[in-house]
Amino acid sequence: MKEEFLVYLWKHRLIRGKPLKTVRGDLLEVLSPGRENMNSGPDFLAAMVRIGNTLWAGNVELHIRSSQWYTHGHHHDSAYANIILHVAMVVDKEIFDQHGNPVHQLETRGYYETALESKYLLLLQSRRWIACEKMIRDIDDYFVTHWLWRLFIIRLERKAEEVLHYRHYFEQHQEMTLLFMLGRNLGGKANASAFGLLIQRVSYNILLKNHDNAFALEALLLGQAGLLEQNFTEEYPLKLQREYAYLRHKYGLPPPLRRELWKYARMRPGNFPDLRLAQLAMIIHRNQALLFRKMINAVMPGSAMLCLFLNVRPTSYWDTHYRLNKPTAAKPKPLGQDTLNIIMINTLAPMLFLYAKEKQKPALLEALFSMMETLLPENNNITRQWSRVLREPVNAAESQGMIELRKHYCVPKKCLTCMLGHQIIGKQPFISP
Repeated sequence: MKEEFLVYLWKHRLIRGKPLKTVRGDLLEVLSPGRENMNSGPDFLAAMVRIGNTLWAGNVELHIRSSQWYTHGHHHDSAYANIILHVAMVVDKEIFDQHGNPVHQLETRGYYETALESKYLLLLQSRRWIACEKMIRDIDDYFVTHWLWRLFIIRLERKAEEVLHYRHYFEQHQEMTLLFMLGRNLGGKANASAFGLLIQRVSYNILLKNHDNAFALEALLLGQAGLLEQNFTEEYPLKLQREYAYLRHKYGLPPPLRRELWKYARMRPGNFPDLRLAQLAMIIHRNQALLFRKMINAVMPGSAMLCLFLNVRPTSYWDTHYRLNKPTAAKPKPLGQDTLNIIMINTLAPMLFLYAKEKQKPALLEALFSMMETLLPENNNITRQWSRVLREPVNAAESQGMIELRKHYCVPKKCLTCMLGHQIIGKQPFISP
């Protein structure tokens, strides 16, 4: 048994039934279990209990076996000096604080429904895609929808932390941060790192100076990517080579990336880095390198406006190419709807969320949430599996919630801190962690 199960019982006040008594036989009444401590120190802070006729306020520590109090060295730690109650599944040892004072103890055996433990162990031992796969469809859809939206917000918070990290690296430069994140999104899993390295080798000021020249932007990006360092036979890539050589000399650009960094294997041609860089050049050109400002202005009316400033078509050369110097049948190559959705979900939404919170703009937050409600859900392996075991996501907010649920609750089996797991195990009103 894991200690998290004991934490779950105490937190949700599931240790109950017949009158509680300490191991010494004193009557025990739990007035408040306290606040779960997510940092070092006692498990619960500011709890309130009545032992006999005495009211106690302080901290509570939990262990599977009471002897773990000594195993963990709590008897020497001043952080545990204000323990009013020690809760253990098995009390196998009397315990004392650092001053030699005995600590009141509660042994939980017999004070909770054994069915709770059985359900929890069943989930832990499950080898299915999600532990509760056989039970999850019995949960009221209200709880599912509520939990997915909450997980969507949690995911936004996590991604906003990533944005802060990137923005710090780019010395609080919003436009460069957005360009970096946008590039990584366009690169996909295979080329995200290479795109990130590339953006760091192209000065924003240089992009801004050349924003009115789509050809120059293409030459800058493809050249710094190392994709122009090869022998071409077509005129267009040869012109790009000459333009890049001129710009590299003019601006004293650092050496380009190694061409070998870019991946093509097992990839759809529409995701080839040559084409993606040409599309990125056109996004910068169309929006005058002021992507962040354009994004803020565009989001208020809704997601359709965002699509307009992202939905670009590269120069006509790319109608017949996915890669430089490799002609194909003619086909226009704007950014596809799936790509636009991914960019809005994974790049624009976290940046808007962070900006709206920092600048205290509730109207912008509302517009962001409305945008996520109108965007189509992501179609990936995780969402397809959720469609099989639960239901299809109805929008991008729910698909993001499903990804968060799978990665941060189902895979590590954090069923006890999951609203759906709580419904399955306890069937009690959910109390926010």
